[in-house]
Order: sequence, then C-alpha cells, then structure tokens
Amino acid sequence: MKIKAVVQDNAISVKVLINHPMETGRAKDQSGAIIPAHYITEVTATCKGETVFHAELGPGVSKDPYIAFQFTGAKAGDVIKISWIDNRKGTETMESAITAM
Repeated sequence: MKIKAVVQDNAISVKVLINHPMETGRAKDQSGAIIPAHYITEVTATCKGETVFHAELGPGVSKDPYIAFQFTGAKAGDVIKISWIDNRKGTETMESAITAM
C-alpha cells in the first residue's frame, strides 16, 4: 500500500494505492477454472484516534484500487493510519505522516 497525505489550504488530501487482485469470482483462468472471489470489503482511515474516512467496497472495484479523499482537523506531522479488510479476512494496515505542501 502507498499513502500520500498532504496539507492543502487547511484540508488534508490523502491518496492511497492498494495492491490487491480484486477478483470478482466470475473470471476464469487459462484452464477454464473459475478464479475464486477475492476483493476488499472495507477501507478505514483514522487520524488522532478518530475515523476520518470509511468505505465499503465490493467485487466491482478494479485491481489495485486507488482511493482519494480529504478531511480537516489535522496538521503536518500528524499520522494517518489506513486499514483494509478483504472477503477472505485478509488485512493490511499502514501509517504515514502528513506532510506540508
């Protein structure tokens, strides 16, 4: 996962790139066997102990999803924590310091 969080005009702009296959469960491999569903179901961002972003995703989202959002109430140097959960109970969490532009 790659995170970029920057202060812009009193708002924090966050861009996240998540490495994930995001398989729908409808595609077939070269042998014709169905590839089992494997996709992110939830993405959550917290800063200073508060949830600043939450999204519920599904199988219709493309491979390696890119998510961008903004929030207020933080400053350069604060840490943002991004977590995701997939339909197979896989998870990843990463933290990144917010930088000044």
